[in-house]
Amino acid sequence: MFYREAGDFKTSYTADSQTFPIKFDRYRYYAVLAVAFGIIPFIINDYWANALLLPFLIYAIAAIGLNILVGYCGQVSLGTGGFMAVGAYACYKLMTAFPDVSMFIHVILAGGITAIVGVLFGLPSLRIKGFYLAVATLAAQFFLVWLFNRVPWFYNYSASGQINSPERDVFGIVITGPNASAWATYLFCLIFLTLCAILARNLTRGTTGRKWMAIRDMDIAAEIIGVNPLKAKLTAFAVSSFFVGIAGALFFSVYLGAVEVGEVFGIQKSFLVLFMVIIGGLGSIFGSFAGAAFLVLLPVVLKVVGVDVLGWPTDIVAHLQLVIVGALIVMFLILEPHGLAQLWRVAKEKLRLWPFPH
Repeated sequence: MFYREAGDFKTSYTADSQTFPIKFDRYRYYAVLAVAFGIIPFIINDYWANALLLPFLIYAIAAIGLNILVGYCGQVSLGTGGFMAVGAYACYKLMTAFPDVSMFIHVILAGGITAIVGVLFGLPSLRIKGFYLAVATLAAQFFLVWLFNRVPWFYNYSASGQINSPERDVFGIVITGPNASAWATYLFCLIFLTLCAILARNLTRGTTGRKWMAIRDMDIAAEIIGVNPLKAKLTAFAVSSFFVGIAGALFFSVYLGAVEVGEVFGIQKSFLVLFMVIIGGLGSIFGSFAGAAFLVLLPVVLKVVGVDVLGWPTDIVAHLQLVIVGALIVMFLILEPHGLAQLWRVAKEKLRLWPFPH
């Protein structure tokens, strides 16, 4: 009914291969952007920003980055929390060393530094894969957290070992520190998420994305047909780490404002982002959004329903959240390995023929 292509024909290869070939999809995409940029900043408050919107925007960037590595290139990684810490500490050092430089530049440079670190830790992927690569990236997670805890230079020799985001502004609007407005921090993160999503979408649909997927499906066959595994795997690690580094920089500077690496960027953070990718859907940009939205919204819904409405103890609700997430992961891995994104694709296929039988 909504997705009928009757009369929605294409006359060129460029038109047929565009990101949203169906008009309804394009209009929906523009409508979402219009609401996100034109309406939400005027009605947002501190609760909605800190409880839902900022975590969703930042985790969506991290999930897109991990999905590029795991979903598109097939390289298992458990070091997302460590790479987010690299982005956070790189952003902190840049903010304190170059206070007059724009925050946009700081965040992008933090992502670039994380990309370099990601390539270094991605070198073992040239010789190992699967479980052994997961263990190697897990070692990177623990090493990076240990490094930021043990070397005082990274936290500017602070007695507490904690890094605090100094106040910075963009075009005179404060976006970091205690005086930052909710709408300003929201728009700053939204701009980065929009740019990262567009970049990831174009990369995965182009030659680079096809090489990643060829390596994922069968690396030996990909090498035989001319795909360079060295270049493909390291570019996947670089792009993935770049996005994750941006997420870590935003998580520290805009969202939290103060970070202690062991508590914020521990192994739990790596698993959280991985769960977002699994539930949302491997190999799908939309799945990264869906997984991030689901796992950010779930604790808030459980708190409202369990604590505020039903009066359950807080610890019971927290344990219930872990049970629900674990059950969903098992269910998706068994019944629908491609996650929420595949369910959305199936629903769209049904709408194309509704009300006629499939």
